[in-house]
Amino acid sequence: MITQTVLSSVQRAHAERNLPRYTSYPTAVAFDAAQIDQAAGWFAQTRSDDHLSVYVHVPFCRRLCWYCGCNTSIAHTYERVGTYAEVLAREIDLTARRLGEHDGLAHLHFGGGSPNALSPVDFKRLVAQLTSTFHVRPGAEIAAELDPGMLSDAFVDAAGEAGVTRVSLGVQTFDPGVQALVNRVQPFEQVSAAVDRLRAAGIDALNFDLMYGLPGQTVDNVYASTKAALELRPDRIAVFGYAHVPWMKKHQTMIREADLADIDGRWAQADAADAALIEAGYVRIGLDHYALPDDPLSRAAAEGRLRRNFQGYTDDPAPVLVPIGPSSIGQFREGFVQNLTPTDAWAAKIARDEPPLGRALAITDEDRLRSAVIERLMCDMRVDVAAICAAHGFAPDHLASSLASLSAVEVAGLCVLDGSSVVIPESARRLMRVVAAAFDERLPVAVNRHAKAV
Repeated sequence: MITQTVLSSVQRAHAERNLPRYTSYPTAVAFDAAQIDQAAGWFAQTRSDDHLSVYVHVPFCRRLCWYCGCNTSIAHTYERVGTYAEVLAREIDLTARRLGEHDGLAHLHFGGGSPNALSPVDFKRLVAQLTSTFHVRPGAEIAAELDPGMLSDAFVDAAGEAGVTRVSLGVQTFDPGVQALVNRVQPFEQVSAAVDRLRAAGIDALNFDLMYGLPGQTVDNVYASTKAALELRPDRIAVFGYAHVPWMKKHQTMIREADLADIDGRWAQADAADAALIEAGYVRIGLDHYALPDDPLSRAAAEGRLRRNFQGYTDDPAPVLVPIGPSSIGQFREGFVQNLTPTDAWAAKIARDEPPLGRALAITDEDRLRSAVIERLMCDMRVDVAAICAAHGFAPDHLASSLASLSAVEVAGLCVLDGSSVVIPESARRLMRVVAAAFDERLPVAVNRHAKAV
């Protein structure tokens, strides 16, 4: 049963705000090129007991979905992708040589784009190289984001043979009218067949991405799509709001703004997906994720171990995230790094045996403090600010001004303040970014750099 929320004018104004998703703090808009030389040395500072997480970006797709906000392009022949895979292999070796001692690879994630734009042979070869070069640990998670409409039997077999343990499928919607409006036609039967093939190959951990706010979406068809997805019983589901930014992603001009819901419609669509998921027994995880009760993500959330990184919510505790591929973001104790985004510039650096970094940001103790507060709000929906301050070596009242700024947010019903404690009520879960933003000393940002809060 769908219970639709009626937003107050104040809540509606907050929902319309352009805010970061807080997959990191400071956010990526703060990175700059001036710190690249300093950042190049961070790779060598890993410690012998550090587990590694590695993110590999594949900036190619076999079709261009009009809603997409990712760094990707269409390769009309495989020659371009194959050449990219060769350069990627060189970057893997280059990066491994730059790292200090570590305790092996605990989490490997392929994103994109669509990693199944790679040939089965190239994908399998890259996974083997990565797991060997970075010394894969027993029980490591090897994950890939795949386009189910372009997923071949040969690629599924290669993924299974390579040791992939988790796959995330970009489902978005099952409504054929909406699929046509976003240029991503993939009937339920096609996705169902992909799920069956993956499970038959031994890949049992499956995630689905669903979306609301797409052109032509309504409360009814979002609810129906979510119910259809649940028939396939994925372990995790993420429900993302479409961000319409045609000034940044030119292909989004193919989407008519007249076909998009207003903020109340978007909220109602998100309510519809939430209702179907809760009815089916899934657990709410943070801002926009859901998982089965016995999934590791649900257990991490229940035990206060949930983390947030550039792939979303995770139970991965690795202190080091190694970036591979153009635009990939990495994280070290000293700060964040991001590879060059243009593929040719990235490849040219690697050809010179140079780290292909484009931007970086050294983080301060203040950044670490604010990051900890924001992460706990985004993961636990509650935080004791004074306790976090003390744990980071600051006076308990160090963030008093940020706390005070939440008084108006509390009046709007988005949080409850009790001394130094901040609690986000369940009714305001979808607006938790508004509460987190109170601790972001780098706001305001340019209005068009971030998506709406809902």
